[in-house]
Amino acid sequence: MKLWIMLFNCFIVIFLATFSHAKGIINKNKSSYCLLNQPCWPAPSEWELLNKQVNGHLIKARNYLSSCIKEPKSNTCKNILEEIKNPFYLETQPTATQSTGWFNAWSSEVSPYIVAAKTAREIAHAVNFARKHHIKIVVKGTGHDYLGRSNAPDSLLIWTHHMRGIQFQNHFVPQGCPANYKSVPAVTAEAGTRWIEAYKEVTVNQGRYVQGGGCTSVGVAGGFIQGGGFGSFSKKYGTGAGGILEAEVITANGSILIANECQNQDLYWALKGGGGGTYGIVSKITLETHELPATFGALTGTITAKTDQDFKNLIDYFITFYREKLHNEHWGEQVILGPDNKMELALVFQGMSKTQVDRLWQPFKTWLSQKPEHYQFTINSLVLPARKFWDYDYLRKNLPDHIVIDKRKNIPYPEFWWAGNQSEVSIYLTHYQSGYLPYTLFQEKFSNTLSNALFEASRLTKLSLHFNKGLSGASQQAIERQRKTSMNPSVLDAAALVTISGGQQYVFPKLRGYKPDLDKAIFSAKQAKKAMKLISDLNPDAGTYGNEADYHLKNWQRALWGSNYKKLLQIKHHYDPENLFNCHHCVGSE
Repeated sequence: MKLWIMLFNCFIVIFLATFSHAKGIINKNKSSYCLLNQPCWPAPSEWELLNKQVNGHLIKARNYLSSCIKEPKSNTCKNILEEIKNPFYLETQPTATQSTGWFNAWSSEVSPYIVAAKTAREIAHAVNFARKHHIKIVVKGTGHDYLGRSNAPDSLLIWTHHMRGIQFQNHFVPQGCPANYKSVPAVTAEAGTRWIEAYKEVTVNQGRYVQGGGCTSVGVAGGFIQGGGFGSFSKKYGTGAGGILEAEVITANGSILIANECQNQDLYWALKGGGGGTYGIVSKITLETHELPATFGALTGTITAKTDQDFKNLIDYFITFYREKLHNEHWGEQVILGPDNKMELALVFQGMSKTQVDRLWQPFKTWLSQKPEHYQFTINSLVLPARKFWDYDYLRKNLPDHIVIDKRKNIPYPEFWWAGNQSEVSIYLTHYQSGYLPYTLFQEKFSNTLSNALFEASRLTKLSLHFNKGLSGASQQAIERQRKTSMNPSVLDAAALVTISGGQQYVFPKLRGYKPDLDKAIFSAKQAKKAMKLISDLNPDAGTYGNEADYHLKNWQRALWGSNYKKLLQIKHHYDPENLFNCHHCVGSE
């Protein structure tokens, strides 16, 4: 297995304050929306007035797949179906989404009109127009939202793609704070900025670290960070939400507010993990940056067990190894278990040398080597200077197999995504289940129970344990920042997040000749549900990560936010009393 091929998966939900349409959703405001074919729909003259208010940035939408809809076998369609394998191409198409839908949940829809916003004031005009005419709002930054919340029919789409400003400051002080407020190095990014740009500015150019997502094409300011924002190194630096210092927000009444520790503190807290698409549209965000360690690195490998019992023994041993060696601020990312009795290692680490890593893993390798009749394995590690981790020139020269380069012409600067993310682009999801695994389950008293559940679940489908998506074992600084967020408090006790996900790539529910296989979708969704129940039964109240939750999740309020939900709902009612901003399984969407 090539190093990094499986790392940095983009199953990290991102939507710029998006508001869901997905089929089957019922909410108290649905009937109040004005639809395209109704008399209440604004006249052309009213749309023209909006166009003037937004400086000519109103677009009449065109489905990016329109050529394929008309002529699915044409050369033009074939070219488009090649382009959709590029996540950065999809971001340039306002009507495109990174996933093409979710079985029995939603399919991608086109808004009649789009505001290609370039300023907060233009967003405010769009919000005021939608409120006046009772039109549903959706917002797209990069379109990574797997719950379908960045698209809707009969809606006004606010597209923040062009808002790419980014600025590093050595001495940032939040607006409205007293003169003696301690300044910190920070980065401010506009709503359309992606993590590829943030890492380039902060890490490559400035030699510091900002806690973001593993996927380079995910946006900085949207649902990813407002929903919590785990990254590969969250055990060291915490969540993205924990690093928010300030946000510029357009609220439901069209006001442009600043939220930080010194003003609009309730809104500030809600934005730090209370979910995107709920309290307003974030047009700009400022994040704390951190000292960069000397090294970042990856450890990957595959271990194949000969029998089911051998595989069960392997899971037992790994849980012990994790508890004793990996449950700390150095390690992140995932271990994958499958029905084929394979354990795949796709881990990252920070602040360690290759000698230290190899020495730490030697007992694990020795345990495997002593049982050649039971296990075959390969385990490799790679260490590089942390400042080079997102350096395009360095990666292209030294690790070309681990990145995919955006080869489109006329892009302003080089773009790349991790090769391991390719399988997620233009995917039609059939299932996505997730749940926190409390560290208690990894302790010796309960580890066999956990091992049994993981083994039995792996008989049904492939599953992943993401050790960076839980803050048990995290640094003290990360934990302190996390306590000030509005995420489910159970994340502090979670050693990992288990996910069970899958889908069919490059298929489209409404495109003739490219529709998904529904029989396979039904089967895989049922298997995933059975597998997740085996794990969730271990601790039914453990909760889960809102950005990677099941679309059909029951009791979602408690599962996503725990004891914080009541306060979040009060804040929602204060800033959006008419529920203008409404999205699937978002605060106030009952």
